[in-house]
Amino acid sequence: MNNNIRKIIRKKNKSKIVCLTAYSKNIAEIIDKHVDIVLVGDSLGSVLYNYNTTRKVNLKMMIEHAKSVRMGVKKSLLVVDLPYNTYRNKSEALRNSKLVMKQTKCDAVKIEGGLVVKDIVQHLVKNKVPVLGHIGITPQTVKGKFKSKGKTENEKNKLLKDAQVLEKSGVFGIVLECIYTDIAKRITNSVKIPTIGIGASVHCDGQVLVSDDVFGLTDAKIKFVKKYANIKKAINSAASKFKQEVKSKKYPTKKYSY
Repeated sequence: MNNNIRKIIRKKNKSKIVCLTAYSKNIAEIIDKHVDIVLVGDSLGSVLYNYNTTRKVNLKMMIEHAKSVRMGVKKSLLVVDLPYNTYRNKSEALRNSKLVMKQTKCDAVKIEGGLVVKDIVQHLVKNKVPVLGHIGITPQTVKGKFKSKGKTENEKNKLLKDAQVLEKSGVFGIVLECIYTDIAKRITNSVKIPTIGIGASVHCDGQVLVSDDVFGLTDAKIKFVKKYANIKKAINSAASKFKQEVKSKKYPTKKYSY
């Protein structure tokens, strides 16, 4: 276990963990100053490629984007999602995890699921692959519309069991996605490892959002998304000024010419 992972675990009940996604060096080197974890999420499928599901994301795409992100990350823990159909069994999971870690120099991988991936998580951890868990809404396996989890007692019990199984299997933290407040709090209090929420209340040990949503680069209208900037407006303004200066021959001046 590397020092960055130890630091994350020690934040449990002491200091909130901050996590944002990145898919390129330029964004990564900006957010690296402010976050504890940089996640190269398979959310890049919808954010960058306009896919309607993360299932269309493949290992090569994840590796190439993570290699770019690695160049911008100096201090944060770098975690990379293993995409759909790349960890169907223990040997496949280990082979692909090792490939991702070797080629991207990331610190850990993230996989979705609870009890169903118990053996895979144990195998990865045993072979020195740090794993971040992910329960609640798991986009790789969702069929139809996304629905928040933990409304019924059965769902609550399953989520709690999934979290506890993941902890025993050796994950260093768990992402809780779109889980009702009461069960998110119960899970967080029942495990000794950090929980990182996304639409799962303030009671989690940390929070993660997609950077493009946070910066206002997308038109996401998701309940848990708060926009902290309007980069789209700034880009639109800059492009408009560039157009005007080109048309009016104000650019390039001598200063910008050889």
